[in-house]
Amino acid sequence: MPVLGLIKEGKVPSDNRVALTPKQCKWLKDQHPDWDIIVEASPNRCYKDEEYSREGLELVTDISKADILLGIKEVPKSQLIAGKTYLFFSHTKKAQPYNQALFHTMMDKGITLIDYECLEHEDGQRLIGFGFFAGIVGAHNGIMAYGNRTKAFHLGRVKEVKDYRELIHTYFGLKLPPVKIVVTGSGRVAHGILEIMNLMDVQQVEPDEFDRHYAYPVYVHLKGRDLYKHKITKNYERNDFHAHPQNYDCTFKQYLPHAQILMNGIYWEPGIPPLFTHQDLLEDEFVLTTIADITDDAHGSVPCNLGDAPSEDPVYGVNVNSFEKTAPYLPEGIDIMAVGNLPNELPRDASRFFGEQLIKYVLPDLVAGGNEIIQRATMLEKGLLNPRYDHLVDYAKH
Repeated sequence: MPVLGLIKEGKVPSDNRVALTPKQCKWLKDQHPDWDIIVEASPNRCYKDEEYSREGLELVTDISKADILLGIKEVPKSQLIAGKTYLFFSHTKKAQPYNQALFHTMMDKGITLIDYECLEHEDGQRLIGFGFFAGIVGAHNGIMAYGNRTKAFHLGRVKEVKDYRELIHTYFGLKLPPVKIVVTGSGRVAHGILEIMNLMDVQQVEPDEFDRHYAYPVYVHLKGRDLYKHKITKNYERNDFHAHPQNYDCTFKQYLPHAQILMNGIYWEPGIPPLFTHQDLLEDEFVLTTIADITDDAHGSVPCNLGDAPSEDPVYGVNVNSFEKTAPYLPEGIDIMAVGNLPNELPRDASRFFGEQLIKYVLPDLVAGGNEIIQRATMLEKGLLNPRYDHLVDYAKH
């Protein structure tokens, strides 16, 4: 009998999301009577231990009898169990130096790592993730920050409401000033941002209309082909761009004289040109005051992202002259909203959505022995690096 284990999140600060809700666990057991699902007791989940036990799930303090262990954030090295199969966001795909020791420990312990971030269709489209709710919360926080800076309106925190439905009700009567917003990206994060734009009655305009005067708030939605052009052909081809980003220029600079807010939801990895440069910040035509960097890559597509802010205090300032982190909302600064666990502010909605995707696309095939999609997302198999991730060979060396 395969045993699935829902692990207690060990990363500090603690994440309160879950891979499967109590009712999803019960549904899986009803559909697959030969499966067993156990839940490691935790005081920090958005779904309480009692909610799992009410659905007939076994609560344990020792999760080691599970074959497949499901988490959310990185598992602390001391909590890894040798020889197990783990699913979580490891944040190692881009050779992130802060998780190299974690990667080495998983190799030493013969662990099989299936990274949620790497679960993709053949065309590279992500199967699973919290991106939609990251976009929801990040866009809300970005508008909130602009309101705090301008004093033109007030928005509370997402975490002050019970769920997404209640959040929607907080927008009734909200009237934004005639601000101009740029939304970047085409994936789930961007879809979440666009949801908030529509709920707040921000009108979409075309890229070639963005420089016009409007008496109401507007946004322009820019995807990859709107932002990057080949240096020679002046065209954009997605696969070529991701294979050879150094051959492309970023065209975002044309929007800098017009946009006050940037909602950044575009994918970034090392080598992809940033949206703007440090020097651009010093130009008179740079009128951005608020950036919600929802994809949140420090020094990435947004070069003035100087690192994560805590969820409790999600906005910081960056002095455009010294390029140092400051308090937000200062006249000589630009405000940055960069938080690594944005969906934590709507944890029950985000977890339910995530679990539905996990059930639909991953778990039955994984228990049955896997498929090509799961194999491609397996970064480590019994501690050995999957050849698909040979760009991590140096990263994997002890």
